[in-house]
Amino acid sequence: QVQLVESGGGLVQAGGSLRLSCAASGLTFSNYVMGWFRQAPGKEREFVAAIVRSGYSTYYADSVKGRLTISRDNAKNTVYLEMNSLKPEDPAVYYCAAPSRRGSAISSLPAGYDYWGQGTQVTVSS
Repeated sequence: QVQLVESGGGLVQAGGSLRLSCAASGLTFSNYVMGWFRQAPGKEREFVAAIVRSGYSTYYADSVKGRLTISRDNAKNTVYLEMNSLKPEDPAVYYCAAPSRRGSAISSLPAGYDYWGQGTQVTVSS
């Protein structure tokens, strides 16, 4: 049974930083690309970042490039999202996601992922 558990969300002032973590279990973590998505109230779930199995290549939504950094530690079965220079438009529930098939390609679409965490709330005060 695959489980993804996010943590690290919270309230931060605009311009501040947060580090989200997503601990994975029930899968051979290093065999799967991983993604982060976010969903704000009344909006669709949107792509934030993704990382290949080795961690050597990463992909970002234009809106977060230069401010958010995705990384992974395959020894700890964990993917991270370092969030800096947070803006008022960043608040959302942030989800990590994994595909069900080993060797899947990176995708920026929610449909490219089959396993989702419960999400962690990020709130930014101005």
